[in-house]
Amino acid sequence: MSTDNAVTYWDGVYAARAAATDPRPNVRLTETVTPDAGLSPGDALDLGCGEGGDALWLARQGWRVTAVDVSAVAVERLTGLARSRGLGDRITAARHDLRTSFPQGTFDLVCAHYLHTPLDLDRATVLRSAAHALRPGGRLLVVDHGSTAPWSWDQDPDLRYPTPHEVAADIGLDPAAWPVERAATSRRTATGPDGRTAEVTDHVLLIRRTI
Repeated sequence: MSTDNAVTYWDGVYAARAAATDPRPNVRLTETVTPDAGLSPGDALDLGCGEGGDALWLARQGWRVTAVDVSAVAVERLTGLARSRGLGDRITAARHDLRTSFPQGTFDLVCAHYLHTPLDLDRATVLRSAAHALRPGGRLLVVDHGSTAPWSWDQDPDLRYPTPHEVAADIGLDPAAWPVERAATSRRTATGPDGRTAEVTDHVLLIRRTI
């Protein structure tokens, strides 16, 4: 699918929803990104920012956030939310099709929550670029679906979700420079866009750059 068609697809997904007025951060982000875990505020990159809950939460914690999404609708909405909450100087939202471009700069944290798409995307290459964009001591947090929620766009009963260790192996980083700090499978009760709740599984991968 071309870049223009990818933009059209995701713009349609977000335009079909009412704009979120107070988007929630992902729970795996808030439980992981803490000073106790050695993640004090710095520069963060949010890949596939969507509604913007993660970017807004990080900015409130003192992070400077670059938030990117292929959808111009999502980017415009997040820009408006950041300004209305006095966080416009801490959040830079920009449109990127990660198949063809990657944000410039170096970061103390890169997070990729549920970076799944029905379109073609070489995730391993994107996540490898993310790892190389880390400063020494920075972390790459990858949170993937480990189960199919009732509201998921992909209801394929034969779909298999790679484990965190398999995701790490697919990225193909030198473990001496990018050791895995956490590779876990966690369950939680989630609420979908239509208000339904279900128990879902998350696959959590945390990689640290050492040099």
